[in-house]
Amino acid sequence: MYIIGENIHIISEKVKLALKERDSKYFQELAIQQVDAGAQALDLNLGPRKYDWQEVFPWMVETVEQVVDVPLSFDSTNLLGIEAGLKKVTKAQPIINSTSAEPERLEKVPLVAKQYDAKLIALTMGKSGIPVAADERVNIALEALIPRMLEIDYPIENLIIDPLVLTVSGCQEYCPQLIEAVRTLEYAWDPPPAISVGLSNVSNAVPKENRTLINRVYAAMLMGVGLKTMIADPFDGELKETIRMIEERDESTPLGKLFIKIADRIAEGDEPTIDDVDLSDPEQMKVWKTVQVLLNKVIYADGYLSQ
Repeated sequence: MYIIGENIHIISEKVKLALKERDSKYFQELAIQQVDAGAQALDLNLGPRKYDWQEVFPWMVETVEQVVDVPLSFDSTNLLGIEAGLKKVTKAQPIINSTSAEPERLEKVPLVAKQYDAKLIALTMGKSGIPVAADERVNIALEALIPRMLEIDYPIENLIIDPLVLTVSGCQEYCPQLIEAVRTLEYAWDPPPAISVGLSNVSNAVPKENRTLINRVYAAMLMGVGLKTMIADPFDGELKETIRMIEERDESTPLGKLFIKIADRIAEGDEPTIDDVDLSDPEQMKVWKTVQVLLNKVIYADGYLSQ
């Protein structure tokens, strides 16, 4: 699994303060820690930076590139800021996160990605927002995103489609549809573009103690349909262990065996069943209940594990 580290994010109060104070040591340590924890690229979510983008984006690139060599992903709606950052990149091939199928974004962002030889994350979202159904998201990729790349001779191997993970709290019906969108996108073009998701989005707005459980169960399901890239928290040891067990098919523990079974069932177009679970094992029961919620079989509530 190719993990793009998510921890330099403007939603964090620590990141906001460090950015305000131009605390280069904070960002350098956070970059090193993420890479040491297994991140193969770093997402830099700096927000729109409407007033100081000319200084902030280049400063962040120079700061982080002093200590790590991995690709930097520019996560912002401010295209001018992204371009200012791209001009300062001297190491690995950068990533723009992101464009969508909205006409203005789709017109401008791919051209910048091509100019600076950057990979481009493209969201399956149009002018009317994010569709629920898997086939509608796939259609956006096939009818808008990929054709635009071909139109400007942008290399498809540099394109990364993001079919958009939304939170199970409030958007539960999107969860199984996202799985099917990933499954279809794997075969929707030849050669297919890469696919990535913002994994942690699925557990936004849920109690903190349940977040990593929801994330790793969803990761197992998505790995079943071939997902190989995600923006995620490299410090989440349980998530990384789940990924390892599935990739190495390590069935030496009951949880490992269950997660592999979940991935295999989803890969086959089936659903995990209660027969896959040891009902006497509380940890397996937590996983089972989470599977049911993510497949939209049981209505999500914050206390779903106690139901």
